[in-house]
Amino acid sequence: MNFLQTLTLILAAILIAMGINWLYYYIQGRRSAKIIDQETFRQGMRKAQVIDVREKKEFDGSHILGARNIPYTLLNNSLASIRQDQPVYLYDTSKTLSVRAANKLRKNGYTDIYILKEGFNGWQGKKKSKKIT
Repeated sequence: MNFLQTLTLILAAILIAMGINWLYYYIQGRRSAKIIDQETFRQGMRKAQVIDVREKKEFDGSHILGARNIPYTLLNNSLASIRQDQPVYLYDTSKTLSVRAANKLRKNGYTDIYILKEGFNGWQGKKKSKKIT
């Protein structure tokens, strides 16, 4: 086998692995939470717990108005502060951390979990940004 064929096989394997990884997170997201669009998220967020699972630095820079920050890395330690009798609305930059957070919540008995489809990057609603002085 020559170098070009070997390189092609390696690249194909990488692409297949990326596709399987994407499919895994897609299926896990569907199993643990409902993926909702911005309008549905906006309509229900007043009756829900809106949680930003990004790290504090990102949250402090800008976040959805009314959201509270529970970074994914600290979620296990913060489960007691999340009520099980109210819907939980999750978001992060895209959706990856939200899916992981939804999986953890589901495993801990939460059932009413929603994820913002477009993530924070696609959010067109009200945001709160840190003022630069």
